[in-house]
Amino acid sequence: MGKIAFLFAGQGAQYSGMGSSLYETSSTAKALYDAAEQIRPNTMKQSFSGTAEELKRTENTQPCLYLVDLASARALEEAGIKADAAAGFSLGEIAALAFAGVYSDTDGFKIVSTRGKLMQDASDAAETAMCAVVKLDADTVANAAAEFEQLYAVNFNCPGQTVVSGLKSSMPAFTAKIKELGGRCIPLAVSAAFHSPFMNDAADHFGAVLKSFCFEAPKIPVYANLTAEPYAADNIAETLRKQMCNPVRWQKTIENMIAEGFTDFIEVGAGKTLSGLVKKISADVRVYNVDSAETLAETIKAVKESC
Repeated sequence: MGKIAFLFAGQGAQYSGMGSSLYETSSTAKALYDAAEQIRPNTMKQSFSGTAEELKRTENTQPCLYLVDLASARALEEAGIKADAAAGFSLGEIAALAFAGVYSDTDGFKIVSTRGKLMQDASDAAETAMCAVVKLDADTVANAAAEFEQLYAVNFNCPGQTVVSGLKSSMPAFTAKIKELGGRCIPLAVSAAFHSPFMNDAADHFGAVLKSFCFEAPKIPVYANLTAEPYAADNIAETLRKQMCNPVRWQKTIENMIAEGFTDFIEVGAGKTLSGLVKKISADVRVYNVDSAETLAETIKAVKESC
């Protein structure tokens, strides 16, 4: 086995019940949730039994996903599966940095709760939307988006999949254009135009909030969405601020990790979205996911058998 990377899931993969079985079976997961509940009451109820509409609201989605992401990683660590590096997709990066010891788990929860509220406020200020475009290359999608009012290519996920973010009113005509070009648009279950200029004000406010937190050098490399390279210890807050309103370079991140010798990728957190992206980026790596007690046991067994 080469090196293991933990990949922390992002927004859009949320579902009601996420994290409940980990809470019931892992002492580290339980401690994480119990501490978070003291900071933001009702988070466990939202995670374990919230409606799809409730969980779609960014101010709820982000703290809930942070917990299941980090609980999954802590449970793996508790079972003896160690990560050599980490990366997180958008909000998943907040959990990845907590896992790497940049700040405490509770500070990370405070940070992500504030981030979610700021991004929710930004989404409430304008009618925006996001969609994933498949079957077309990234340059074609970016050029097509630029033809429409306030549409931006923002997530470069894998070959043949690019996410576009921006004005909701521009989406119907853009969708028709993409169809003409031979592609397809898939609406995303999010409530704002993430990683676009619509987040500029929220990012500035977020940067001001981050000044009240202390940051340590990561104990393991954490690859940043902004650069697709490991975080620099002296630029963490500014990288986090810029991440909110700039594209996610996910394909390049995974390609860089593979070039550095990573052969095993474990998605931690809700769903299998990142697992699917990694498989499309490379067929030469092993991919696992953990978001429940069942998938935790399966992944522990599979990883130990491959050693």
